[in-house]
Amino acid sequence: MTNHHVKGIFLFLQGRNIVVFYGSQTGTAEEFANRLSKDAHRYGLRGMAADPEEYDLSDLSRLSEIDKSLAVFCMATYGEGDPTDNAQDFYDWLQEADADLSGLRFAVFGLGNKTYEHFNAMGKYVDKRLEELGAQRIFELGLGDDDGNLEEDFITWREQFWPAVCEHFGVEATGEESSIRQYELVVHTDVNMNKVYTGEMGRLKSYENQKPPFDAKNPFLAQVTENRKLNEGGERHLMHLELDISNSKIRYESGDHVAVYPANDSSLVNQIGEILGTDLDTVMSLNNLDEESNKKHPFPCPTSYRTALTYYLDITNPPRTNVLYELAQYATDAGEQERLRKMASSAAEGKALYLSWVVEARRNILAILQDMPSLRPPIDHLCELLPRLQARYYSIASSSKVHPNSIHICAVTVEYETKTGRLNKGVATNWLKSKVPQQGGSSCLVPMYVRKSQFRLPFKPSTPVIMIGPGTGIAPFIGFIQERAWLKQQGKEVGETVLYYGCRHEREDYLYREELARFQKEGVLTQLNVAFSRDQAEKVYVQHLLKKNKENIWKLVNEGMAHIYVCGDARNMARDVQNTFYEIVSEFGSMSQPQAVDYVKKLMTKGRYS
Repeated sequence: MTNHHVKGIFLFLQGRNIVVFYGSQTGTAEEFANRLSKDAHRYGLRGMAADPEEYDLSDLSRLSEIDKSLAVFCMATYGEGDPTDNAQDFYDWLQEADADLSGLRFAVFGLGNKTYEHFNAMGKYVDKRLEELGAQRIFELGLGDDDGNLEEDFITWREQFWPAVCEHFGVEATGEESSIRQYELVVHTDVNMNKVYTGEMGRLKSYENQKPPFDAKNPFLAQVTENRKLNEGGERHLMHLELDISNSKIRYESGDHVAVYPANDSSLVNQIGEILGTDLDTVMSLNNLDEESNKKHPFPCPTSYRTALTYYLDITNPPRTNVLYELAQYATDAGEQERLRKMASSAAEGKALYLSWVVEARRNILAILQDMPSLRPPIDHLCELLPRLQARYYSIASSSKVHPNSIHICAVTVEYETKTGRLNKGVATNWLKSKVPQQGGSSCLVPMYVRKSQFRLPFKPSTPVIMIGPGTGIAPFIGFIQERAWLKQQGKEVGETVLYYGCRHEREDYLYREELARFQKEGVLTQLNVAFSRDQAEKVYVQHLLKKNKENIWKLVNEGMAHIYVCGDARNMARDVQNTFYEIVSEFGSMSQPQAVDYVKKLMTKGRYS
């Protein structure tokens, strides 16, 4: 953790007592960390949110030299129990460290999702490991569940966390939560437009002057060379896109993810500008009032409001309660102001109102402004409060052995009507849908980078594979099958390649039908099992087909040492598939239910079930 560009956390904390570290992949943990660090001033304490990647944490133990010091960790779990990208170094350091942290006081809030096998693994690990290294836990581990209501879990934890801090340090709250601006607005009237950000993620002009290596802070602008509709009829739009990565030095492997940075719909941006009576092309900067902070701006500045609302800010998700709380002061109608404050409160009635009026009604910031005519906040404060627009991850649907200069994506557009009768559209999928290359037309560019994954074909090509992926969950398996076909062409012995795929209707949304038929004809795809859930009275899903072929599956797993891969909707399908494997193992392995569960868990540990 001694990276040349990082600073020791102890020196950086001078004048502050509370540091809130965040391990964040989609921005939520960072948002929670900012809220906690902002809370500190109510108790006469000074806080800062910190990205562990930017500091050397080997002097964490020295925090005990600071009066009333406390380290809080908001840690999200990513993927299969992994740390987020920005917390990887910290995780490695914790694993290797034999540091004595006996003077350190800490608390942990974990962000996870109960549908995943390793629920909140990162939060649990950090909490346990800090205690093992001698640190003192001053408040119990909080476990947020994104499958339930993460915001409510956080608020409930935070409500009890601060009284525990007060008791520990003998401090008291200094009255009501007050709204404190973190950034000040500077409007640039005569600015050199070459110094203004127009959507870049890191370096100014990085889109005009592209330099590898490409990553989250320096995405590559890939040309869209193909964008075709995969389904016939039906309400949904399923598409296959190809991104040209030649001359980028980007390498990928089958099973990796591609991250793309989308843009918000210009009509939503314009409507926000209109409703707030703002010239969206005003060039401005939001500068951190805490001059010592590492985070100078909430997003790249100077920029225009239009750019910020288009490329940098999330304007389509329902805003969290802290945003409503801060906005309430701008509602001139007493009823609207009270309603906003109530929804942001921790009272049961307020939580229920927030859940029904904001979350379940899927009201985004524009809908809230439309439905509360007296609420007209200054646009700069709104831009300060809204979370960052996040990159979207897609499983790569190609093999780099076959397509070294191109990355394929398979996606379905998201579009639904809300309880208020509004039509909400998924940001990234509808933006991708519009990226249609025109002959001789202007270029179609997508800012992207590759994120490595643990989802890998077996080292030996002769090992059988069982792939289970309904809907767009088929994406990585197209890459896997392409790779197995390539290995076969190279004269390698390729094991059984079995696919279980599911869709709604055979005639509507059977994705990659021709390709799969070709792979089957060539003998690469040895078994193709397709479940159509809506073509008959009785719904058929992939797990039903697994049960039908249970003997064959047991043989492949038990004798063939097959690797099992599951991709797609984690909430239901992955769980149902796992339960089906428990049944198969129990029946053919003559095991009790607990033994069968243990058998499957061991497959996971060995990397044979992912």
